[in-house]
Amino acid sequence: MENGDYFIGIAQQALWIAALATAPILLPALISGIIIGMIQAATSINEPTVAFVPKLMVVGATLVLFGGSILMLIADFMREMFERVPDLLN
Repeated sequence: MENGDYFIGIAQQALWIAALATAPILLPALISGIIIGMIQAATSINEPTVAFVPKLMVVGATLVLFGGSILMLIADFMREMFERVPDLLN
């Protein structure tokens, strides 16, 4: 395998890991933001903190629920990258 293909494969894998790591945080924040925005539009409440605090709580809850698995995903990726270093030197 050429080095260019090797590094492109690593970059693709890194982007996939980044998407998997951020999706459990961003998707609930997006959904809660849409719901809160609809409530704010229906009630004509335009206070920014009304939207910020619930989204902050949702993100905190998802970090509590999925934080360990996200860290394990990133740690496994990094471990795999460090194990590939000797292959690059040959």
